[in-house]
Amino acid sequence: MKPIIKVAVAGAGGRMGREVVKLVLSDPELELAAAVNRSAVGTDAGRLVGLDACGIAVTNDLELALAETKPDVLVDFTAPHSAVAHTRLAIQHKVRPVMGTTGFTPEDIAELDKQCKEAGIGGLIAPNFSIGAILMMKFAAQAAKYFPHLEIIEYHGDQKLDAPSGTSVKTAEMISEARQELRQGNPDEVETIEGSRGGYYNGFRIHSVRLPGIFAQQEVVFGAFGQTLKIRHDSYDRAGYMPGVKVAVQKVMEYTGMIYGFEHFID
Repeated sequence: MKPIIKVAVAGAGGRMGREVVKLVLSDPELELAAAVNRSAVGTDAGRLVGLDACGIAVTNDLELALAETKPDVLVDFTAPHSAVAHTRLAIQHKVRPVMGTTGFTPEDIAELDKQCKEAGIGGLIAPNFSIGAILMMKFAAQAAKYFPHLEIIEYHGDQKLDAPSGTSVKTAEMISEARQELRQGNPDEVETIEGSRGGYYNGFRIHSVRLPGIFAQQEVVFGAFGQTLKIRHDSYDRAGYMPGVKVAVQKVMEYTGMIYGFEHFID
């Protein structure tokens, strides 16, 4: 029988955080150790997410929660400006961070990897926990070997703060590992309206659509003589990310060092 994994959730009152709390409270292999949020302090975490009371009160002090409850894993869906600090706090307390927050630079990741290894624990930074989205990235990287001309179009709601999305950047990175840089389009191309061609990455373009009514979609469009190929993934509900979050929580217990990208957990 697998040991129960104790989980602390940062951003427990947020849209993703609530789903994580529901996951942990409903899964017999997981145990909620702490729920951290800037608001709703003192509220029972179960009540916060519409479930029965669980006896865990929401706190706004992450460091104190980690020190007192000693969880195995911290799942964090907060904000980019706090991501690095929260990860460092978790590592200091030998709690394995599973970060669904964007805002990490390559330098941050390298330093956090060093800290994890020194502490003898594993960690994960993942722009996307959707298993379907990860398969989309893997398929796109494979296709890029044969269809090097491509563009990425990602769609999110109009309140998303970062552009392009972390998912599209990760997709671009994976494609670039499989494809040599190739500057696409007419060399004399001119943008009559700045930004019309999207963001430039390794020779191809990333386009970010921000509109109300959209949750999260991404399409990778490949073009070749006489044919096109489109690989698309659509997310409709945050609950769709939770199977991936559980896999991450379990897998991070088996690793040492900071891993960037959930795709490393999907064979």
